[in-house]
Amino acid sequence: MRVALLLSSLSVAHGVTPIEKVLQMMGEMAAKGDAAKKEEAVKFSAFDQWCTGTIRVKTNEIDAGTTKMDELNAEIEQCNVDIRSLTARIEELDEDVDRWAKDQAAASAVREKEGVDFKATVSDYAESLEALAGAIQILKKQDVDKPQAALIQSLMQVSRMSLVPVSTKRALAAFLQQPVADSIPDAMPSDNLAVSAPEANAYEFQSGGVVDMLVKLEDEFKTKKAELEEEELKAQHAFQQIMQQLADNTENAEHEINKKTTLRAETEEQKATAKGDLEQTRQDRSEDMAYKADTEALCAQKTADFNSRQKLRGEELDAINKAMEIIGSGAVKGSGDKHLPALLQTKKTSMAQLRSSQQDQSPLQARIADFLAERARVTGSSLLAQVSTRVAADPFKKVKKMIKDLISKLTQEATEEAESKGWCDTEVTTNTQTRTKKTEEVNQLTSDIEDLTATIAQLTQDISDLTTALAQLADEMAKETAERSASKADNEQAISDAKEAQTAVEEAMAVLKDFYAKSAEATAFTQRGPADDAPETFDKPYTGMGTSGGNVVDFLEVILSDFARLESETSTDEAMETDEYKTFMFESEKDQALKTNEMKHKTEKKTSTESGLHSAQEELKLTQEALDKAVAYYEKLKPSCVDTGITYEERVKRREAEMQSLQEALKILAGTDVDVA
Repeated sequence: MRVALLLSSLSVAHGVTPIEKVLQMMGEMAAKGDAAKKEEAVKFSAFDQWCTGTIRVKTNEIDAGTTKMDELNAEIEQCNVDIRSLTARIEELDEDVDRWAKDQAAASAVREKEGVDFKATVSDYAESLEALAGAIQILKKQDVDKPQAALIQSLMQVSRMSLVPVSTKRALAAFLQQPVADSIPDAMPSDNLAVSAPEANAYEFQSGGVVDMLVKLEDEFKTKKAELEEEELKAQHAFQQIMQQLADNTENAEHEINKKTTLRAETEEQKATAKGDLEQTRQDRSEDMAYKADTEALCAQKTADFNSRQKLRGEELDAINKAMEIIGSGAVKGSGDKHLPALLQTKKTSMAQLRSSQQDQSPLQARIADFLAERARVTGSSLLAQVSTRVAADPFKKVKKMIKDLISKLTQEATEEAESKGWCDTEVTTNTQTRTKKTEEVNQLTSDIEDLTATIAQLTQDISDLTTALAQLADEMAKETAERSASKADNEQAISDAKEAQTAVEEAMAVLKDFYAKSAEATAFTQRGPADDAPETFDKPYTGMGTSGGNVVDFLEVILSDFARLESETSTDEAMETDEYKTFMFESEKDQALKTNEMKHKTEKKTSTESGLHSAQEELKLTQEALDKAVAYYEKLKPSCVDTGITYEERVKRREAEMQSLQEALKILAGTDVDVA
């Protein structure tokens, strides 16, 4: 039903003229706009306070972050100083430990050499004492009647020792140069001995002075040997003290090295922690600075927006008040009171004719409703039952479109279910083949290859059918577009011809339309999204009370249509045709997208199936685990693809019956006789 006829009938039924109705609406709009303006000011006040507080808090947090960064930088620098100091001390101690190790090695070498020398010297003294003791013993036992060979040999042994003083050696040589008998068998020639005495059996015993000298020398050797042994003990003790001192120094140094190494590691860890804190603080401060900048930009923009919106709201109220003044003037309201009653009477007649026309169509709609109700009973279709009820209640033109839409929807559902059925069949068949293949490997593999080949052939046919359907759909869309363009040109020409009948109402409409055009242009700026924690204000451009303004303009158009019926009716026709065209194009584009997507899906599936055909031989390696997974997958498929409660064939049969019934209903609407028995 056209808007102008509807509003006029409602106005007459309630005793309110369109002019009075539009004045009432504009008054309500003015009150609503004034209240919204005040409410917006209250909300913005809270937002402005939030801006001030948030910027202050973020500024403090940024300053605190800067201070903390300075402290952390100072801490890191101090750690660097401590680490360098500790490292220098550790290196110094390492050098000391190396030096002490070398000192220990050197002292050990010296001690070892001294020990060797001591042993050699002690051995010489021992041998010397042993020889002296033997010589003294022999000298003390000598007498004049005894041969002297043993004595001479013992004294010569003493004389040859390196430790015997030279004076002693000379004395012994002089003693041995005394005449001795030639008959001594062991007498040896010597450069130190002169043997020129005549033969004799012995020599007169004169060894007392030699014995005393040898005893004195023995005592001296014993004393020196004792002193040497004492010095050796002292040297060993001194060596042990040096080695102990060096060991203690090394142990203390190593202990200090360990402590300073641990302290250095702790300092490095403290430095790493400070660096991490510094980086985190830097990131936090950067985030705070970015948040502050965003908040400042948001608050500045919101302030500008608020001022613009308040100004716009004030101008809107001025425009509404001016429009009310124009509509309430004698030029409009006075002329309406004078001329509209006759015009409304004419519209009442038109409305009566329209109702009469609808009543003439009622038997046909009732016939279709009865026909669909009977088919619903026979087929058990709840859809046909619902359509039957709608047919009896809705307008004729809407019934026809509804039935066409249902047929289109059922066709689409059939396509989607067929695709789903194909998918289920493929999945269930493949799963069954997989499960069977694990026990019948070679035979089942052959069956799989045959199924894959058939699937590829079916997909090839489906792709061809979809290509043809898309081409047909494109032709239909082009045809509808051409028809719409021609119809639109006709309607626009009729509207242009009807505009000459406009009156002073256009001035009021111009005031409101100019304002809303201006408001749309004035708020055409880039909106910035509010922060998550910002108080609620506004996040969309304000273009005035669009809905209310549109309704007022519609009422003004109704008033205008009372003076220019042709323009109103043609505008309504144009709007309906535009909506129908948009609906058709929307459904067609949706169908086109679905078919394109389906073709893409089938193409991809064909490629995948061909790949599966080539790799079918590899599936012989599947194990019992794969079989278990296939069984589990089959259990998941059963609810949607196997145990659905009603077979696919039954659903197809019911849908075909519903589509046939709806198509027959369309034939009835077209005037074609259909047997509804």
